[in-house]
This record gives sequence, C-alpha cells and structure tokens, in this order.
Amino acid sequence: MSKDIKVALIGNPNTGKTSVFNRLTGLNQKVGNYPGITVEKKQGVCKLSRGIKAHILDLPGTYSLNTTSLDESVVVELLLNRNAPDFPDVAVVISDVENLKRNLLLFTQIRDLSIPAILVINMADRMRRKGISLDVEALEKRLNTRIALISTRKNTGIETLKNHIERYREIPASPCVDVSVIDPEYFGRLKKTFPGEELYKLWVVITQDVNFTPLQKNLRGEAPTYDIKSRGELKRLQHKETILRYQFINGVLKETYKVDWAAAKGLRATFDKVLTHKVFGYLIFFLILLTIFQAIYDWSEVPMDFIDAGFASASEWIKNTLPPGMFTDLVAEGVVAGIGGIVIFIPQIAFLFFFIALLEESGYMSRVVFLMDRVMRPFGLSGKSVVPLMSGTACAIPAVMATRNIESWKERLITILVTPFMTCSARLPVYLIIIALVIPEGRFIGLSYQALTLMLLYLVGFLAAILSAMGLNRILKIPNRSFFVVEMPNYKWPLWKNVFYTVVEKTKSFVYGAGKIILAISIVLWFLGSTGYSEEFRNAEEIVTERVQSQGFSEYSKAYMDQKMQEYRSTLRAGVTPADGRVPVGSVQDSIVKFRSLLELRAVNQEIAGYKLEHSLIGRMGKFIEPAVEPLGYDWKIGIAVLTSFAAREVFVGTLATIYSVGSDEEETIKNRMAAEVKEDTGEPLFNLASGISLLLFYAFAMQCMSTLAIVKRETNSWKWPILQLVFMSAFAYIVAFAAYQILA
Repeated sequence: MSKDIKVALIGNPNTGKTSVFNRLTGLNQKVGNYPGITVEKKQGVCKLSRGIKAHILDLPGTYSLNTTSLDESVVVELLLNRNAPDFPDVAVVISDVENLKRNLLLFTQIRDLSIPAILVINMADRMRRKGISLDVEALEKRLNTRIALISTRKNTGIETLKNHIERYREIPASPCVDVSVIDPEYFGRLKKTFPGEELYKLWVVITQDVNFTPLQKNLRGEAPTYDIKSRGELKRLQHKETILRYQFINGVLKETYKVDWAAAKGLRATFDKVLTHKVFGYLIFFLILLTIFQAIYDWSEVPMDFIDAGFASASEWIKNTLPPGMFTDLVAEGVVAGIGGIVIFIPQIAFLFFFIALLEESGYMSRVVFLMDRVMRPFGLSGKSVVPLMSGTACAIPAVMATRNIESWKERLITILVTPFMTCSARLPVYLIIIALVIPEGRFIGLSYQALTLMLLYLVGFLAAILSAMGLNRILKIPNRSFFVVEMPNYKWPLWKNVFYTVVEKTKSFVYGAGKIILAISIVLWFLGSTGYSEEFRNAEEIVTERVQSQGFSEYSKAYMDQKMQEYRSTLRAGVTPADGRVPVGSVQDSIVKFRSLLELRAVNQEIAGYKLEHSLIGRMGKFIEPAVEPLGYDWKIGIAVLTSFAAREVFVGTLATIYSVGSDEEETIKNRMAAEVKEDTGEPLFNLASGISLLLFYAFAMQCMSTLAIVKRETNSWKWPILQLVFMSAFAYIVAFAAYQILA
C-alpha cells in the first residue's frame, strides 16, 4: 500500500484557499504554530481511495516567493528544505479564475523548484457571469501539469482534485521558465560553484536574504567563485525575473483564456463606491456593528439561561447524589462551578465569531481595512494595522502574530503594543456578566441599553488603541517608510460550510484554551477557599450560631428572608401549592411558620459558609490585597478574581463562580449569586452602577493576559516592550477605574 501523501496548499490571499482546505478536510483539522515561530499552522487529513490519506498543510497566503513578510517567509523556508518533516510530495496551488494571470506567477516559481504542482482554478461558477472562457486541456499542456477546475460553493471538481493528488507522481517536476537567461554569465558561475544544487533554489536562497530574513543555508559547493551582487543589483534581477515570467504567462493565457468584457460588468464598483465612501462607509460600518451586538444579546439569551441553570442543577445533583466529603465538594463547588463560569458564554462567543466570519466571507472586511486606513494614518499606523486590530476582537495572540505582514518595523511595533486594547473574546464574559448586573433593561430606538454599553466598550478599546498609537508614534524615534496596498476581493455570498467550520474551530479553541486554565485555577481556588488554619475557620459554626442568637441575622440575610417570605405569601394567597416539597401545607399560618424556620436554617448555613470563606486561606489573601482594590469599589473576592484573571481575562467569572459556590447549598445560578452579593458594612449590593462601570473600564484597559505578554516578547525579541506594556496598561486601567468609581459612587 502506498504511503500517505503530504500536500502543501499554497496560493495568493483571497483565492479561496481556506474553502478548498475545508472541502478537502472537513472537521479533520487542527491548528498550531510552526516550530520556533508564532505563525498559525493549519493541518488536516483528506481520505483518498484505496485507504490512502493526504495530509494537507494550509500554508500562509503569499503572492510570490519574493517575500516581504514572515508569513510569506514560512512558505519559502518550507519549500526550500527537503529535509523538513512537512516538505510536500506535491504542491496544490490555488488560483482565482478572475485573477489567473497574477496567480500563475507563484505557480511557475513553485514549478521551477522542481516540486510537482497541481493548479486549482477556483470559483468556476463565476465564469459565465464574468464572461470567461477557459481551454483547460490546452492550459494543462502549456503548463505541463494537471488542472482541477473547481467551485467550492457548488462543491464541483473536488473529486477531480483528489484524483490528481493521488496520482501526483505522474505530474512532471520540470521548470516552466529558464531563469538563467536574465543574466547567463552570473547564473553560469553560480551553477559552477554549487554543482549539486538546483539553480532556481540557489537563486531563491540568495534573494531571500535581500527580501526579508537570512535562511539557514546548507549548500554543497566550494568557496564562492561568482560575483557577490549588491542588494540593488539583486532587486533589479528579481524585476527581470518577474517580467520574464509574465511574458511566459501572457503567451500561455493568450491561447487558453478569453474574457468577454461586456459580459463581465457588474455591480461591484457601485457597492464599493457606497461601502468605502468617506461618510456613508463609516456610518454603514457603525450600523453593522450595532446590529451585531444587539443580535449577540437577543439571540443568546435563551441558550445562556439554559446553560446557567443546567450547571447549577448539575452542582446540586452532585451534592445530593455523591457521598458527602471533600471529593464531592471539589467536583460540585470547584470543577463544575468554575467550568460553568466560562461555558455559559459559548452562545455569545459563537455568535461573535459567526458574524466576523460572515464579514470575511462576503469580502466586506477588505473594504473595512481600506476604509480604516484613512483613520489610521494620522495616528502613525498603516491600513494593514487594521487586520491585527480587527483580529484582536477575537484574540490578541493571533492578532499580534498577524502584524508580521507589516513591512515597517515602527508601524509593526506600535501595532503590537496597542492591539491588546482591542476588546477580545476573553473580555466578553466579563463584560456580559457585569453589564447584565448593573445596566438596566430597556431600549433606545430599538436597541437595548446593554447592547449599547457593549458597543461603547468596543469603541473605548479602539479609541484607546489609536490614541496610544499616536503617542508612541511621537515618542519612538524609529525611521519609518511604508506604503499601503490592499486587494479588494469580489463580493460573494458567504459559503456557509466555511462559516460553520470557522465558528466551530474558533469557539472550540476558546473553550479548550480557557477551560484548561479555569479548571486548574478553580481546583486551586476551591482548596484555598475550603481550607483554613485559624481558630475562626475551625470554630465557624459555633461563632456564627452564637452571633445570630445574640445579635440576629445580617442585613443581607434579613432582606433575603423577607423577600422569600413575601414570595411565599403571594403563592399561598394565589391558592397554589408551594413548589418546595419539604414544607407540608396545612393551615396557612402553620405553613408560614415552618417556611420561616426553613429560611432561618438556610440563612444560618449560608452565614457559616461565608464566615469560613472569609477566614479561609483565600479569604486571608483577599483581605491582604483588599486595601488596594477597595478604592475601585471592589471587595476582597473581586480582588482575588482580578488577581487570578492575570492568567487569562475570562478567568474572572470562573473565579467568582468558584468562590461564591464554596459552601453553598442552594441551587443558584452564577448571575444570581453575584447579584446577591452585598457590602459587609452597608448591606448594599456589591455590584452597582459605580463598581460595575469601574470593573468594565478596568478590564477594557488592563493587560490581563500572560499569553499575550509572552507573544509580544517573542515578536519583539525583548522583554522591554511587554514589561512597558504591562506597567502602562495596568496603571492606566487602575487610574481610570478609580476615577470612574469615585465619580459615580
């Protein structure tokens, strides 16, 4: 049986490479990073006939092997290193039927590296509408390869592509163009010096140094006997190479590719005129964002309530089913409560990724990049900075990695430093739970106050990013030369399969990544909250019981019991049998007395649990840091949550869910537990407008993410920048949160 086939998926941006990858692999995908570098690496498995599998590697998009960014450098480094584990048996080059001429430049370069290459011409369903006719058989003969004419939207041609991959050994690896003709004397001496190497590979190795970054060269040959050309001379030879290739491509397409320009006219120009308009373009983008945030709230309310109640019931069921003891408490109060604190936000996060995928799939996101270049330039950023900043709404880590396509080091560094201000999906759980607690329900011109608040937080983050960029642009004395070029892809209906894969992959990545951290922290927090060494902790039951007998219940317990009694009396007056089966219904007065006794027993147990928690290990830690967070309107519990969320922002909710669950014997949802928290001195709700706005602003500006700091260190190759980033953002967040609380309190 033949061995599995290693396939590299290569192509220009916006050619539908991701759609082809999804069609070939389905959900058999995994995402990681290339060894030693933080560039995303997508891999998947495609089943062929006779039990053969194709291992598909989706490489970063590139226009040619003349690299200008680290993403493109990844492609070149892999194609030059035959000893690399991922070196492909065959390259599948994805092209767009409307931009075939430009796409063939990359194809001919890969062929000249003596790698078998299949040409995939995507978006075949658009040919008739665009007036394109193509002689595939003649094109195969001229390029000496196999061609798959496909449409990922109509799911046509995929089986042909699989067949070509399976029979890749039949595809010649001969070059398309003799690059030595641009300077025969130079290339002749080059070949003489390195007789064991392929000529075009030698040329790419040499010019790669000029374009971006030095390669690891293990070339077999003598000491150089060829002329060492200057940077400018090599650039001129590259231009000659490009001209030579386009001469070849023009000759090929003249015979095989025809366009009826009259039939090709469409509405694209009209749409572009409106969507990139200097006034209407921004207004439309703002309305789209408002619609997205409103939908996130409205559509996710039902599934969130279901998940929240489900985890509360699961915790209660575990306590009632498993034998009492430390293990049961750990599972119910630590693991289930902690994980429930993040799983509840899956619907809203999934909807966010869903809308982002729609914007990208439709081609609108490229218009946003073009539109925002006008805004970015005065602040020292490039239009290309919009891509990382927009990516930052999902996660700052890949967003920082996405800055590698920015040629200017100054613009790239500024973008890296300000990207964490953008509201990422890790902040979303914090925002959503706090907004639900402190922002009243109601609507303004059809939009809820809560959705408007979320929208404002996103705008505040963006404003902080661009203002910080303006300051850094003036402070950093780094030479800066850059230009902005962006490709406008055609508008198209989103491919729903792509949208589905994107939502599943991104949501799964968020949940798994956050879940590991939260699970570990929840177990540690549960242990710290359930353990104590002081006399107060060990004798909590006696102390609280005696205090209740002598001084009565706390203000919170009194208010809680009064509320429950009022609800109970209303139920009895309505003639409905109470749902609590532990209270027999006799006379009305007898029922009220017995229900009051049950509430008092619950209140005592809750006060004992609260007293033990306050004097536990985590309680003492919280009391130690409470003076630092009290001016912001937080108590020691919120202080602990803020501290632990430095590992990851979303840990904040999971931490509070765990802390509030320790010792709790009630089937309460996370939101209800947080809403019931009161200040010890006044008995007022802890989460009110002042403290809520303070928390929201703190998390809008604070650098609460170790992983982002690690990526910034790696991308800048220095600890100086992440440390400055951490200090500045933390100090700024503290000052803004302090001012907000003091003004609103």
